[in-house]
Amino acid sequence: MTESRPQTVLCLASYFKGAEFMRTCKRLGAQVVLVTREKLASAEWPREVIEEVFYMPELAKQPDITHAVSYLARTRHFDVIVPLDDYDVELAASLREHLRIPGMGDTTARYFRDKLAMRMQARDRDIRVPAFVHVLNYDQVRDFMQTVPPPWVFKPRSEAGSIGIRKISSQDEFWPSLDILGDRQSYYVLEKFIPGDVFHVDSIVSEREVVFSIAHRYGQAPMKVLHEGGIFSTQTMRPDSPDYAPIQQHNRQVIAAMNMVRGVTHAEFIKADSDGQFYFLEMAARVGGAYIDRVIEAASGVNMWAEWAAIELAYVRGETYRPPTAHEGFAGLLICLARDEWPDTSAYDDPEITWRLHKKNHVGLLVTSTDSGRVQALLESYAERMVGDFLATLPAPDSPQD
Repeated sequence: MTESRPQTVLCLASYFKGAEFMRTCKRLGAQVVLVTREKLASAEWPREVIEEVFYMPELAKQPDITHAVSYLARTRHFDVIVPLDDYDVELAASLREHLRIPGMGDTTARYFRDKLAMRMQARDRDIRVPAFVHVLNYDQVRDFMQTVPPPWVFKPRSEAGSIGIRKISSQDEFWPSLDILGDRQSYYVLEKFIPGDVFHVDSIVSEREVVFSIAHRYGQAPMKVLHEGGIFSTQTMRPDSPDYAPIQQHNRQVIAAMNMVRGVTHAEFIKADSDGQFYFLEMAARVGGAYIDRVIEAASGVNMWAEWAAIELAYVRGETYRPPTAHEGFAGLLICLARDEWPDTSAYDDPEITWRLHKKNHVGLLVTSTDSGRVQALLESYAERMVGDFLATLPAPDSPQD
């Protein structure tokens, strides 16, 4: 680049996250401008590395957010626009299109946010997905329910993770649920429920090439934990596991199908109990939530937030991104709701515990080892103990919590 000014990265954050992304931008010589919600004004943002912070009642409200960012652009040159949360992916794409800033545009962003769009794209590229139907035409929905036996999963197309998802057991249960939605019906998809083990693969993509990826297996499916309660857990897979190579191959195929050029991805797959095949569930263009970034760093030494920042800045500077050198280790995470406001986890004192979650009414433990068997043994032992020591349950939320 011929310009001497530092690059400016506009970060959009509907929820509090991405501190290491912003720190890395600053460390690499870029300026950071943060636009977030008024509700998050008191959050612990890394203000020492942020040039300016602007607050709005809601980031998703249009045309307010486009007007606001366009106003800021009158006196600032934004080189990069980055969504720190899943809910901001489409907004960032829209702003890039409007301001003509390089990066993922509207069409591609839908493949990472719209569960209907990503399923249709995957199916069109011969990637195995659960049978599904758009909740739009009633005759097509009836035909689906007559040919695909229940249970089904009723999903909002653009929520994050397992938010708003319901398991439906019969047509009599489905139609009243649909009536409640009114004009929002077309924003949903209905798909076959497939029992099985759920895996996630987290990747770094540079110029369409997967330069780093790591696979983990959930203890229970996130949807089951969210809706039925229990312990959320995930554990690094062994590279010599029979499922490791196939799931990595599926992940690369999906990344190519979704037209991912650069950035980070979080993908989920299910291995069906019925036929032993992998089915693609969803992929997000973001760092994995639920503290999965900490598990990845503990297992491999790779900080996904930092690498995402490095990729974005390398591109706008015309430089070649150098992927990190990962080490081979294993990590596991357990999180649950707790009955006590500030639960005491001091009785969990094994040296493999490398991080504890500090959050009201929550318990979270991260264990790290060079021995995958040790990680698995600790997760199993802790999960059993945590049920008696801490576990609380609440109804599944219809929207993400601040």
